[in-house]
Amino acid sequence: MKKPTSAAPTPPYAFGDPGECAHNMMRLFLAGGRAMSHMLERSDAKIGPYSAASEISEATQTAADVASAWLADPTKLAKAQADLALSYLDLWRHAMLRFSGETGVPVIEPEASDNRFRDPEWSSNPHFDFCKQAYLLTTQWAADVLRKTEGLDEPTRRKADFHFRQLSTALSPSNFPMTNPEVVRETLATNAGNLVQGMKQLVGDIEKSDDLLKISQTDTSAFEVGRNLAMTAGKVVFQNDIFQLIQYAPSTKSVHATPLLVVPPWINKYYILDLTPAKSFLKFAVDQGFTVFVISWVNPDERLAHKTFEDYMFEGLLTAADAVARETGVATINALGYCIGGTLLASTLAYLAARGKERFRSATFLTTQLDFTFAGDLTLFTTDSHLDQIDALMAERGYLDGSRIASVFNMMRPKDLIWPYVVNNYLLGKKPFPFDILYWNQDSTRMPAANHKFYLREFYNANRLAKGELVITGAKSGPLEPVAPSIGDLATHEDHIDFYLSQTRGEDRRAGRESAPDRVRLDLKAVTLPTYELATKEDHIAPAKSVFAGAQLFGGPVEFVLAGSGHIAGVVNPPEKVKYQFWTGASSAAETLEQWMAKAEAQPGSWWPHWAAWLAKHSGAMIPPRTPGAALGVIEDAPGSYVKVQA
Repeated sequence: MKKPTSAAPTPPYAFGDPGECAHNMMRLFLAGGRAMSHMLERSDAKIGPYSAASEISEATQTAADVASAWLADPTKLAKAQADLALSYLDLWRHAMLRFSGETGVPVIEPEASDNRFRDPEWSSNPHFDFCKQAYLLTTQWAADVLRKTEGLDEPTRRKADFHFRQLSTALSPSNFPMTNPEVVRETLATNAGNLVQGMKQLVGDIEKSDDLLKISQTDTSAFEVGRNLAMTAGKVVFQNDIFQLIQYAPSTKSVHATPLLVVPPWINKYYILDLTPAKSFLKFAVDQGFTVFVISWVNPDERLAHKTFEDYMFEGLLTAADAVARETGVATINALGYCIGGTLLASTLAYLAARGKERFRSATFLTTQLDFTFAGDLTLFTTDSHLDQIDALMAERGYLDGSRIASVFNMMRPKDLIWPYVVNNYLLGKKPFPFDILYWNQDSTRMPAANHKFYLREFYNANRLAKGELVITGAKSGPLEPVAPSIGDLATHEDHIDFYLSQTRGEDRRAGRESAPDRVRLDLKAVTLPTYELATKEDHIAPAKSVFAGAQLFGGPVEFVLAGSGHIAGVVNPPEKVKYQFWTGASSAAETLEQWMAKAEAQPGSWWPHWAAWLAKHSGAMIPPRTPGAALGVIEDAPGSYVKVQA
C-alpha cells in the first residue's frame, strides 16, 4: 500500500557567494570546452568498427523497428498513448496537492533497492518528487509498450530491451544537476565548485582513457598489486610467453597429496581470487591444506596476436599442468577454472578424454558457461555484424583493448556500474571511494586477436562445444603424459616443458622429426571425472541458467551449487563475512534450474567450506608440506611480473 507523502518544508536554495559562483561558472565553461574538444577528437565519437557511435546508430535502428511495429496498429498505439496521458493526469493532480502544502498518495514509487532516489528530498520536496514520479511513470509505460510489441523476432526484441535499459537509465533525473536534490544542495553550498571539480575529473578520465571513456570507479592510488592486493606468499616457478605459474607457500603442517591448479580467465587478472588477505580465495585454499598453483596470464600486445585458443590450451593450461606434475611428482592433479578459464578447462578435459588420456583427478568450475544457449545479454555483442566489427578492430592492432570488454560488462548493469559514478565524480565533484574489487575491475587486460576471435565465434556465436561440434587441432601421435627423460638430457625446467610440448604436438624437436597434427572433435559427455559446478544467482555475465545447462553436458558426477549475489561478489564471498547464502541439491534429478531450485536446500554463509570439503575427498592423503620451486626452481616472488603489466 502506498503511503501518503508528507509536505515537509524544503531548505532555502541560494548561493552563499554570487561572485564566487560566477567565477566558478566561468571556470566550468572553460573546462567543459576542453572536455568537449577531447570527446569530439576521440575515435569512439565517430562511426567506426565497434565504436560508441556505431552502437548509437544500431540502437536508433532498433527503435525504428519497434516504432514501425506500433504504427502498423494505430488503434493499439492510441490506447497506449491514452494510458500514459491518464497516468500523467493523476501525477498532475498529486503535484498540485503537494505544491499547495497538502499531503497525497504517490502515483508511483521506486523499488526499495533503487538507490538513485534514496535522498529524502526525492519525496519531501514537491519539485523533485514530481520529476521522480514522471520519470518512473514514463519508463514503466515504455517498458510495458515494448513488452506488448508484436511482430518482433526474439533477437530484435532482446536488442530493443537492452537499448531501452541504456536509454531509460541515462535519462533518470538523478543524472542531471538541476533535477537531483543532492547535486543542487552541493552546488549551492560550494558556489558551483563541485561542478568545476567534476569537470576536472571528467577531463582527467578522458585523458587517461584509450579508445573508450573509462569512468573512474575507485581511487586507484589506494591499491597496488603486491603491496595490499595479491599478497599471498608464493613463488613464480615457471613462465613462458603467455603465462607465469605461481606456487603458493604452505601454511599448514601437512598438505593433501594431490595439488590444485587454478585456471583464471585471461579476460582479466587472476588476483580477483587473491584480493586482500581477508578476501583471498587462494589463501583460503592454502589454509585448508591444499598445494595451490595459479596461472597468471600475460597481458598480451600485438606480438601475441597470433596466439590461438589451442595455444592457450597446449602452451597454457597443459603446460602448466605438466609443470605442476613435475614440481610435485603427482601425475594426476585437480584443477579449477573460473569463467573463461573454466571454458578452457572443460575443452581441455574433452580433448584429453578423446585421446584417452587422464591428467586430472577432479575439476571445479566457477561461473563457467559451456552451453551458451542462455548466455544472456552478452550474446547481443556476438552477432555476425558485431563480430565482423570486432575482427576489423583487432586487425588494426592485433588485440582487443580491455576497456571495450569492461565497457560491455558495465553496460549490462548501467544503473549500478555507470551512472552512480557519473553523479558522484562529475556532478558532486567527489573522488570515488577506494574499493578493491572495483580497482581490479578497472585493471583490464587485452585480448589476443586470434584467441578472442575463436572464443567469440566458436562458443558464443555458434555454441559448438555444447553441440559436440567443436574441433581442436592437437597431436597426431605420441603420449600426452610427458615422458621423463634423464636429468642430463633436460637440464632446465624450460627444457622439460619444451619436451612436453614436443610430445603434445606429435613431434620430437630434438631429433628434428615432425608429424601432422590431428583434429579432435570434443564431446563433454566423455568427461567422466567428478566436477564441482558453482553458479551465482544474480550473474549477468554467466547466467545461472546457462551454467546449469552446461553442467548437464558432463558424463560424470556433478556437484551443482548456487551461490547468492553475482559473477564476482558471489564467488569472492569469504566465510567470515556471512554475506550471502548458497543452495545445494541433487542436480542429476533435475533437467532445468527451476526444477533444481524447487528441491534445493539453502545453506547459510559462504560456499567456500562446502567446496573445500568436496575437494578434500579427491585430494588424497596428507603429506609433509611442499616448498615452492623445490624441483622447477624459483624465478621471482609472487605475484610475479606479468600481473603488473598495465593495459
